[in-house]
Amino acid sequence: MTFSDFVGHEDAKLALILNAVDFNCGGVLFVGEKGSGKTTLSRLFRNLLPEQAPFVEIPLNITEDVLLGGIDMEETIQSGRKVFQHGILSRAHGGVIYIDDINLLSQELVALIIEVQGRGENIIEREGLTLKHPSRFILIASMNPEEGALSPHLLDRFGMCVLWEGLRETSQRIEIMRRAMQYQESGDGSQKSGFRDKNHDKELKDRIYASRSFLKDVAVPPEIIDYITQLCIENYISGHRGDIYLTYAARAYAAYCNQGKVREEDVDAVVPLVLIHRKRMLQNMEQERHDHEQREENQPQEHEKPQEHENTGDPKDNETDRDMSTESDGTDDFSNQQQESSSKEEVFETGRAFKTRRLIFRKDRVNRSASGRRTKTRSKDKGGRYVKSILQPRKDIAIDATIRAAAPYQKIRGRKETLLIYDEDLRYRQRERKMGHLVVFVVDGSGSMGVQKRMIETKGAIRSLLMECYQKRDKVSMIVFRKDRAKVILPPSSSVELASKRLRNIPVGGKTPLSAGLLEAYNLIRRVALKSPETRFLVVLITDGRANHSISEAPVSEEIEKVSRLLRELKFTDYIVVDTEDKGKFIKTDLALQIASQLGADYHTIEDLRSDYLSEMVQMKKAELFVGLS
Repeated sequence: MTFSDFVGHEDAKLALILNAVDFNCGGVLFVGEKGSGKTTLSRLFRNLLPEQAPFVEIPLNITEDVLLGGIDMEETIQSGRKVFQHGILSRAHGGVIYIDDINLLSQELVALIIEVQGRGENIIEREGLTLKHPSRFILIASMNPEEGALSPHLLDRFGMCVLWEGLRETSQRIEIMRRAMQYQESGDGSQKSGFRDKNHDKELKDRIYASRSFLKDVAVPPEIIDYITQLCIENYISGHRGDIYLTYAARAYAAYCNQGKVREEDVDAVVPLVLIHRKRMLQNMEQERHDHEQREENQPQEHEKPQEHENTGDPKDNETDRDMSTESDGTDDFSNQQQESSSKEEVFETGRAFKTRRLIFRKDRVNRSASGRRTKTRSKDKGGRYVKSILQPRKDIAIDATIRAAAPYQKIRGRKETLLIYDEDLRYRQRERKMGHLVVFVVDGSGSMGVQKRMIETKGAIRSLLMECYQKRDKVSMIVFRKDRAKVILPPSSSVELASKRLRNIPVGGKTPLSAGLLEAYNLIRRVALKSPETRFLVVLITDGRANHSISEAPVSEEIEKVSRLLRELKFTDYIVVDTEDKGKFIKTDLALQIASQLGADYHTIEDLRSDYLSEMVQMKKAELFVGLS
């Protein structure tokens, strides 16, 4: 099969062609559903490259030394001087680097690749060696957004992006099946099976070569520069990469069309490729803002009446709740919540989502086989990045460190030709990799959370943190306590869709069995720790602290103190308490502050629930997590 045989997706083909005309176009990212042909088209693109141009695919398990290059130990030992072994970035010079599922590759390695691409050379400072070499290449990457997102910074570094969807027209889908079957039957996609021969792309290849030679003669008039700038301003494009890449893309398109200067039509032809991934986030934010405003306009009439019957946290209201609870048979469940009277409970809308700040963790000294994209941890196996050498024996020998340890003693040992290494010279590699966490949200669903619509704001903050945790490969869980029990409404999961759905359906109403919520969190952590003892946990308790229902014969305050002691004994667990009590009132209890003291948790007030404050608070807490072990 040839590049021209590929069915549909003309925008993706154009993006690849323009990058072949001008490396300054910044590469292209294909974002779309699985099995839609992203990888196939990218590999067919190699047929359009010059004969000697390399096409290098980056595996997801690549290490930094293989990518950047390092010391060639065998040659170094034989020659007696340091010999550099070139990495993939060197071998890809003048060609293409392709990364399938780039969102699953370590973000540090992605940043290194993009940095070298933008600079056009690879600078190496490692193991006492200083070296730089040219490395200009076209970066092509693909990803399925269902498997995680790419950070906005790295996304912006791509010159072009194509939102890739499977073809919907019947005729095109039939043609894809026909060609796939013919290709499999022939084994080589030969002409006898209905495909064009492998030289069919020669005309397109020659056109690209001619366009590349003609590129330097293409003029970009000042009025086109003004037009490009105005387009970026009108689309609210942040930064200047959009302007720069749009200029390069328009010039490459003009050269491809054999035009001596760039026209507005050329700019318009490439605008979707260059700006779509830069304005998509803004559109999502605007849509969320609009939806939030619509909810705010509709909610007063919907919630005004039920709020008159909610538990406000005052003693009289608590007594009313007790009276109502005696009339209940105590067998209510979350699945039957909508059948309850609206005077007892209410389901609030989810507040506006937001982009959370980066959550920073401190690495500890525990060796793990975990995976994720959040925190650096020591690797138990040979996976991960080699960071230093250690004396502790393991299977992964650090050749470079071992040679350095043995080098000073070669003369004493009487070395003639062969390098003499003794057992005491052996050094082993300490590797690092990233891991995810389990964040457990313990949410107060009692009637007092409905006062002044606090639950709307709380849901918005939790939803945003769920999104951020999902992108970083954290697992999350949610526990809601209300009436006479607590329930895990979201078991440990990485599905943001499921988490958002469960979050939307959290009801508010009834009493506050706070000890039940804490005990459920304790049991959840114990269960997870039995299966994965190296898991790191963070419990975020969101409540006003007005506990008024116990799960045993003991008083409520004594019961909470006992459960808090159990929680404090758990390994790898830390706590945050967010007080939802209205501190603007004349009378305030500060009960949540007492609970925070019992848990040894960080304490924050309801004002901290605002989007930026809550994410910053979790960030600060996670930065301090296990600081004693670092």
